[in-house]
Amino acid sequence: MMRRAVLVLGLLMLTGCGLRPLYAGGSGGAVGSTLSAVTVAPIAGQSGWLVRNKLVDKLGVAGSAAPAYRLDVTLDDNITAFGLRSDRAATQERRTLRARYQLVELRSGTVVLDATAGSDAGIDIVSSEYATVAAEQTALENLSDIVADQIVARIALFASQTAPEEIKPK
Repeated sequence: MMRRAVLVLGLLMLTGCGLRPLYAGGSGGAVGSTLSAVTVAPIAGQSGWLVRNKLVDKLGVAGSAAPAYRLDVTLDDNITAFGLRSDRAATQERRTLRARYQLVELRSGTVVLDATAGSDAGIDIVSSEYATVAAEQTALENLSDIVADQIVARIALFASQTAPEEIKPK
């Protein structure tokens, strides 16, 4: 009996906390409409190609929504060797992918969101050069996915906070 009372009390308190789903309304909601109205500008380099493709997939820009925003992204992709052996050969690498991105409103040309995202991955250097290169490439693909997720999450948060003023649900 006491458990039920605690459960009911907890549910009642949760309804008053103001939490609401970020993607309420699905693709027709305020956040979904904003995400599908973002066009991603070309990004230089292999890492740029990977990040841009992941952003296009995650934003759902393949839809028919007219672009209202442009996403400009600048990437910094670094590989740093460390963990030196006695013969001064590195045993590990750290690959770091950082992105500075700006969401530009096309109507006015103003930057409405200016932020950064990034992640790192550790890579073991082995005796096979092919295996090391393959590990570096896999790390870049994984980092591109993580950075794209961070960017989309931040744009979704922006959309949810500005939805009443800029985009009304359909």
